[in-house]
Amino acid sequence: MKKTSSYDFYLILATAVMLFIISAICIYGMFYFKLAQIHQMATTVKIEHMNHMNNVISPFLIGLILLLGICVPKRLFPTTWLHRFSVALLILGIIVCLRLGIRSGLMFILTSSLILQVAVLLMAIGGSKRLTFEKKGYWLRVGSSLIHLGTILFILDLFFYKRQTLHSFLFWTTTVAVVLGMFFCFYSDRIVMLIKRMGAYSGYDKLA
Repeated sequence: MKKTSSYDFYLILATAVMLFIISAICIYGMFYFKLAQIHQMATTVKIEHMNHMNNVISPFLIGLILLLGICVPKRLFPTTWLHRFSVALLILGIIVCLRLGIRSGLMFILTSSLILQVAVLLMAIGGSKRLTFEKKGYWLRVGSSLIHLGTILFILDLFFYKRQTLHSFLFWTTTVAVVLGMFFCFYSDRIVMLIKRMGAYSGYDKLA
């Protein structure tokens, strides 16, 4: 149990560090773009700046995508099978990279993580006992699943920011998923108390 908890802790820590670095780079890029008045410069200068920022942030996005490739199936598989699945997913991703390019390889890993996370969310909503979470509680599990789903969609949105309609859909879906996830995680006890008080569910114990 201690080994599993330590494993979870390091995965959470590594993911949080990656997200922090990516956020810091994005904030720096936005302020630099404004303060250096790059928006008033020639188109070639703007493109050069964007390409430079993409090169800076790419290694951290790749690291985050690979971490998600481990974090998401961790809910479904025991540690032994998780390692095998992660290695298989990484090998398939490398094969796709060699055949179709790095972007396609990352998209393959990200899409695989997305499909698995949707399955995890549906199982969490259904109250499945097969899922492995560090914390117990129905709303904590649903909240955690929503936050992970939002994180995946956030990264996926970076690949489609030029497609305005799809970008807007992914952005708002990400926002709703993360906000709801945080609400369910932070206020799970109050939600349970409210449900118990209202008597809305006959199978209350399953959702507590």
